[in-house]
Amino acid sequence: MTTALITGSTAGIGAAFARRLAADGHDLVLVARDTKRLRDQATELHDRHGIEAEVLTADLATDEGIEAVADRLGDRRNPVDLLINNAGFGNKGRYLDVSMADELKMVKVHIEAVLRLTSAATAAMRERGRGGVVNVASVAAFVPRGTYGASKAWVVQFTQGAARDLAGSGVRLMALCPGFVRTEFHQRAGMGTDNIPNWMWLDADKLVSVALADLARGKTLSIPDPRYKALMGLVKVTPRGLLGGVTSRTGRKYGPQ
Repeated sequence: MTTALITGSTAGIGAAFARRLAADGHDLVLVARDTKRLRDQATELHDRHGIEAEVLTADLATDEGIEAVADRLGDRRNPVDLLINNAGFGNKGRYLDVSMADELKMVKVHIEAVLRLTSAATAAMRERGRGGVVNVASVAAFVPRGTYGASKAWVVQFTQGAARDLAGSGVRLMALCPGFVRTEFHQRAGMGTDNIPNWMWLDADKLVSVALADLARGKTLSIPDPRYKALMGLVKVTPRGLLGGVTSRTGRKYGPQ
């Protein structure tokens, strides 16, 4: 069996990756901040699928948390074959309405942790000549919408650049860019979702299936739904100045309330 490490594994997209990978027979290293939820998740996946599920409690907004996960990824005796960098969060409010502490925490989790964990994982994977990394970004990466979108844009650019540098090594990297997914994400950020149209919501389990298929095909970018692919196609041909105004109005209409 191969082993997958998933950050932010106890809810949403991370939990969907855990369910799918366990069903496919992968052993897991489950990473999140809540030890009880991690243990409950590990027990459920072990009992249902017969896989081994290791629990690693870590807060990726801290150096200690990042170091603990990086050390596990670098363990050559118990190698990790697939890393899912999924941990992340949103902040309610526009620029300057959000505290600097919260903005810096987002940069820590979305950028520094992704960089350090991807580097720890791929260094070990390159030695073995195989492995994969999925860095969960967002379609927000392609529109000018504050620190969240900027941090996710960094994830996309970093992942695709690293994928090119590691081409031929046996290590695959892919940025996953979902749209709205029914998870705890918005609730934790205190964001209302009643004003988001039904057609914009994606199913986490279907999203994961598409993402893993795209990774297997060697894609470095996955936008796992035709609706969002079409929207992102429009974004590419829209002037940046006009796009900024549209996304600002859209954010007020469909964003945090």
